[in-house]
Amino acid sequence: MFIQIEPTSDIPIYTQLANQVIELIARGQLQGGDTLPSVRALASDLSVNMHTVNKSYHELEHKGIIRIVPKSGAVINPIVQDGITSDNRRRIIEQIKPILAESLVLGMDPEEIQKLVSSILTHLKEE
Repeated sequence: MFIQIEPTSDIPIYTQLANQVIELIARGQLQGGDTLPSVRALASDLSVNMHTVNKSYHELEHKGIIRIVPKSGAVINPIVQDGITSDNRRRIIEQIKPILAESLVLGMDPEEIQKLVSSILTHLKEE
């Protein structure tokens, strides 16, 4: 599992970590049933505080992406084949909507935004 943290980024480290785990799952490099490294081991590998990794894992658990099993660690949940829950759909819309609005305000036209999103999706599936 390759994760690279950018300490000077405006994005909090725990968010960077969660986002990269999600990307690894989206690319198929991590799959349902796989176990993530222990909080202590990953914190050591990334040279970050254990509380940062713990916060990231709990964020992933809150989103339904992993489950934390006491004394066994964090396990990736299988991808739900039935589709997304309405709560998860609502949460994702709430997160995407401000980014799309910002894109429009900064001068991107809707076609450019659609191409960008398509490009990102293609990139995630190719890696």
